[in-house]
Amino acid sequence: MCLWAILSVNMCSVSLQSRLLYLKDVTYLKWSSRTLSNVTGRRVVINSVPFLNNININKITPVSSRFLRIEHFKCNEEGTKPNLGRGGTGSGKGPVTWKNLLITTLVAGGLSAYMLSLRQEKESAIEKERKRMLGKAKIGGRFELVDQNGKTRKSEDFLGQWLLIYFGFTHCPDVCPDEMEKMAKTVEILGSPDSGFTGEVVPLFITVDPARDTTAIVGKYVKEFSPKIIGLTGSLQQVEAACKAYRVYFSAGPRDDEDDYIVDHTIIIYLINPDGDFVDYYGQNRSANDIANSVLVHKSKFDKSKKTSFFF
Repeated sequence: MCLWAILSVNMCSVSLQSRLLYLKDVTYLKWSSRTLSNVTGRRVVINSVPFLNNININKITPVSSRFLRIEHFKCNEEGTKPNLGRGGTGSGKGPVTWKNLLITTLVAGGLSAYMLSLRQEKESAIEKERKRMLGKAKIGGRFELVDQNGKTRKSEDFLGQWLLIYFGFTHCPDVCPDEMEKMAKTVEILGSPDSGFTGEVVPLFITVDPARDTTAIVGKYVKEFSPKIIGLTGSLQQVEAACKAYRVYFSAGPRDDEDDYIVDHTIIIYLINPDGDFVDYYGQNRSANDIANSVLVHKSKFDKSKKTSFFF
């Protein structure tokens, strides 16, 4: 009668207490006990019970090569023959399974995401430190003015929104109208579905000529360019405070016979982020497309700086 014999190549031990046998890289021999008893060599275990202590591998292999199978497996309860499937896969639980592969993939993915999160946090910290070392540009600040509808508007009212601010006056013959059209065009570009901009950009016009630019005149003026533009005026002190905050120079020129005059002033469009901080400025040489692209870049950086983690 043929018996199953397990030849322990790496001399694995049998634990009678746990009643489990763990083997790695073992050779299966299907042969009779009488044949095995006549050869000498290493230890043999039959049905997980020590059978012979001296078996010669070199003498067994040529005789039983057609029965040889090298396997990696975990044995069942002691005394139970290993369940060999097709191709000698034992119980079908090898060192690499789909479950192990899935777990490894998930762990590797989690580690990669964690490393990316750390990298992003590090870059954010470096950027914040760079800004701290350089200091914020001393441009921008609080203002309190009156809009074209006679309503008091404070700088805090616009927090959470992107702002484009232009300082000018309604009697300006050519420069101011060009800049107002540019600002209106920029808002139109960013408001289109194809721009990729999410949210809203609020355009503000602040007069530097409060003596002549009343709420009614300012309201009529901004309406000529875009219904989205908010016109702001106020007392001379209020306008001076706003201009001082944004480092805007203005000075009324000499009056003519009709008591008309031109106001010399800084020609700049300012970009303010939702935190109320000055971000960038645009002179006469920048087109509406240039400004719109710049706003998109600054918004992307701003959004990234607000992310606390890679996962959110």
